[in-house]
Amino acid sequence: MSDEKNNNKQYPNSVTNTSRSPHISMWKVLIPVVIGLTVVVWLFRREFSVKVWDSIHFDAHVIVCILLAWLCMAGRDFGLTWRFRSLTDRELTWWQAIKVNFMCEFTSAVTPSAVGGSSLGMIFLHHEGIALGRATTLMMTTLFLDELFFVVSCPIIVAIVPYDELFGFSHTKFEIGLRWVFWIVYAVLFAWTLILFLGIILKPEGVRKALIWLFGWKLLRRWQPAVISLGDSMVATAKSLRTRSWKWWGEVFGATALTWTSRYLVVNALFLGFVPAANQLVVFARQFVVWVVLMVSPTPGGSGVSEWLFTEYYGDMLGNASVALIIALFWRIITYYVYLIVGVFLAPSMLSGRTARPVVADPEIAIDSTAADSDIKNKQDDRTAAEK
Repeated sequence: MSDEKNNNKQYPNSVTNTSRSPHISMWKVLIPVVIGLTVVVWLFRREFSVKVWDSIHFDAHVIVCILLAWLCMAGRDFGLTWRFRSLTDRELTWWQAIKVNFMCEFTSAVTPSAVGGSSLGMIFLHHEGIALGRATTLMMTTLFLDELFFVVSCPIIVAIVPYDELFGFSHTKFEIGLRWVFWIVYAVLFAWTLILFLGIILKPEGVRKALIWLFGWKLLRRWQPAVISLGDSMVATAKSLRTRSWKWWGEVFGATALTWTSRYLVVNALFLGFVPAANQLVVFARQFVVWVVLMVSPTPGGSGVSEWLFTEYYGDMLGNASVALIIALFWRIITYYVYLIVGVFLAPSMLSGRTARPVVADPEIAIDSTAADSDIKNKQDDRTAAEK
């Protein structure tokens, strides 16, 4: 009993093994499926041509390229599984890391935007025996790695690929809007990555205090508990990451790069099968734009938005919207719908609230939450007095 109390004290906002885990109802799975299929049906009615379908021959070349697309997605799963193993210092087995990976992707599929999954990742890690406080710091680290990859790689892609191939190919309202959305989202992403870098690497205590002060104002106070939790997680994460070697950082960032690169290459493989004459570098580069834009998609997993965006954005490279629609359908089946199906079967056990093995606390990243709470209360009292 004493160990359990210590574990709860060390990690802010943690829960015990017997606490109730989040529940994902079936309607949350059906909504993205219905949205996606509705948009696909609408696009088929608007764009699909039977003649184009008849002109596509599913010969050995096309089939091999579709299999290659599946192989690329397997590379993406390997990258994420490898990263979870590295982050937990090999405490997770390959099978446990695979389950966590699939459940994170499933979470992304049933929540807004298309690149989430971190929101319940700590629950999935906790189910596999990682202390909840430590699991929170690990998911903060994965978030930082993903954002860092985008922040670093997008300018490189824009520098390598002609700008007109990304944004100036049509001069339509769609292309102009896409360009504005991309750069606005990238600017926000850059700022958020900088905050994460300061918060979990350089100045975690300073960022935590600044956030608590900012959200101590009356209009923002309703969100202060969530901000306090975020700040505590940043401090705990920093204590863990500062002890890591450059080799470890290279391994986890390499796994992150493999993950996203493999996901993008799925589209390259499909284009290689259906449109072999397409410029593969441009096909690859446009995936960066697609995924940055999908970060602000209001639909679960980007359902509907992804299919429409793909057909519009890649349409100029195909000359026929029907072919774009067919490729988009294969793309979403491989990268999205499979994870919905697998997640439905894994979710009952992963969200049951019971851990698969005993939870072991990690004292290296413990923080004094009691002192933190006292400090927060004093600041709130001072702020209330000043407002009066």
